[in-house]
Amino acid sequence: MSADLVINLTSQETRVALIENGVVVEFYIERHTDRGIAGNIYMGRVIKVLPGMQAAFVDIGLDKAAFLYVSDVYEDFGDFEKFIKLKDFDNEEENGFEGTPLQNFSTPLQIEDILHEGKEILVQVIKEPMGSKGARISSHISLPGRLLVLMPMFDHIGISRRIENEPERKRLKEIIQRIKEPGIGFIVRTAGEGKSEEELKLDMDFLLKLWNDIQKKKGHTPIPSLIHKDLNIVLRAIRDLYSDDVKRVVVDSEQEYNMILEFIKSYVPHLKHSVELFDQEGGIFDYFGIEMEISRALGKRIWLKSGGYIVIEETEALTAIDVNTGRYVGKGNPEDTILKTNLEAVKEIPFQLRLRNIGGIIIIDFIDMGKESSRNKVFHALKEALKHDKAKTNILKISELGLIEMTRKRTRKSLTWKLCEPCSYCEGKGYIKSGSTICYELYRDIIKEAPSIPGNKIYVVLHPEIADFLYEEERAGIEELEQLFKKRIIIKANPNIHQEQYEISGR
Repeated sequence: MSADLVINLTSQETRVALIENGVVVEFYIERHTDRGIAGNIYMGRVIKVLPGMQAAFVDIGLDKAAFLYVSDVYEDFGDFEKFIKLKDFDNEEENGFEGTPLQNFSTPLQIEDILHEGKEILVQVIKEPMGSKGARISSHISLPGRLLVLMPMFDHIGISRRIENEPERKRLKEIIQRIKEPGIGFIVRTAGEGKSEEELKLDMDFLLKLWNDIQKKKGHTPIPSLIHKDLNIVLRAIRDLYSDDVKRVVVDSEQEYNMILEFIKSYVPHLKHSVELFDQEGGIFDYFGIEMEISRALGKRIWLKSGGYIVIEETEALTAIDVNTGRYVGKGNPEDTILKTNLEAVKEIPFQLRLRNIGGIIIIDFIDMGKESSRNKVFHALKEALKHDKAKTNILKISELGLIEMTRKRTRKSLTWKLCEPCSYCEGKGYIKSGSTICYELYRDIIKEAPSIPGNKIYVVLHPEIADFLYEEERAGIEELEQLFKKRIIIKANPNIHQEQYEISGR
């Protein structure tokens, strides 16, 4: 598989796209006025403990207090060691972990026994703020490097689940065990596969120096304050997305080009020749056809090759994906038509999840299949397709209602949340009241207010489209009210009024 990493910079934002075999599979954007905070480390202060939720709010210097679950903070390292024994880190996402359910402990720790208001604590952001929710934080610090992830809070060695060769996993584990200091842990990332002891040691020394610097800052800083800022989006992309499949990095900023070269010299000096400065006419994203893919990624409806389509609806709590046959009616057995559409959707859905960076709870409503064999085929095809996703996923079998429930690790906002905002007209609902609904609401309000309006005229100010609807479709209702109250109803159109609003007065 051949891949390109394309980076576009302006004075307002930085955009990064990963292209595999000519198709955009991942896209990230960072506005310079709204830089992401996932991965940042803060010294914070507990401002509220919630025993009922077994969580706490922590002030880390942001507009909204950050949220800390009891499973993300431990002071008793004996309990922490129990946690390590119960957790299978070889299957963890390679850039760390998200915490542990309380049921993993025979005697669950209580948040009120660990934290109190005013307590100072070192934490790391593991999920960006989203909507009305503040950032999710953890005291389980993890520092990702190019080949390794340092976990300074406990002694453990993990290997990325993407490294499947058992002799290689054993070799890497033995190397880390031999060269690491006691009392700290490391996860070998996918990029560490096949690397020498010397290369792994260089990455390890860099991460240990970084952790020592953080420890020094911790005791000499005001609270709350930022202790360590994660790399910017460009260097994160080089660190996290650069692999043996990436044949070149193309960037359209000379300053950033030089910065990438300096960064690569420290990590992967033999790859410096794969970095290119874009010097063609026109925009770099237009040249690679990325702008069109971004527009497509913001749409709700995605058409499949056969004529079917999927609809993606994102909410704050979860994402719903609906599969439909659309224009595709097939030529034979309806079961085969449905299976073909569902299998096409299975290929498209993981691609859209990566491209849109959708995380959290995801519900997929496949077209109902009568045969158990068809349901199993769709489930296993989806599970196989998700193996190519770098983000950790967990998928449950198709339910009796034809739904698949799954989760995908989320640390940053999705593309939709990043680039869009709720419609100011429909207030994010995605729809507005119909003309009939508004007219009937208007009639009810006229009936309530007409007796108290003096004179023989009632003035109604409303949107021009609703005014036209009244005259063309609902004129009989107005005439009936005029006869009932012996008053003339005068309609005035105002294009500046919201389509769902209207004003009733006597003048």
